[in-house]
Amino acid sequence: MTDTYIKNVEIRWSDLDPNFHLRHSVYYDWGAFIRMCFLNDHGITPAVMTQHHIGPILFREEAVFKREIHFDDSIEIDLQMLQCKQDMSRWTMQHHITKNKETLCSIVTISGAWMNTQLRKLVTPPEFFIKGFNAIPKAENFEWL
Repeated sequence: MTDTYIKNVEIRWSDLDPNFHLRHSVYYDWGAFIRMCFLNDHGITPAVMTQHHIGPILFREEAVFKREIHFDDSIEIDLQMLQCKQDMSRWTMQHHITKNKETLCSIVTISGAWMNTQLRKLVTPPEFFIKGFNAIPKAENFEWL
């Protein structure tokens, strides 16, 4: 990776399933959380998206579960761009969810695009978005589409 973007997340009691480990859907929620944190940190806030009538949509979201996560674990999640069109209109990102600084628990991969929220059609994002979006750390095996 050329750079890293990592956030710590807290496990809430409501995040657990009847087996006392993390519910599968929480992994996806954490991915959405870190993506929105990154965009927000780079000026692409929900208010800005609303103003420009543009928002991200997902075509695919997949999690590979490797280790259980329990209530007392310390969790970090990263954000990496795996693939992207030059105009940032379509992309694939990945998250690595790690517990206790050493154990990879899950890899979440998403593919998506930008959509005009009024026209309900796929669009190329405005230049301002492209600059912030291009700042997402690239994976070692990153490729332009």
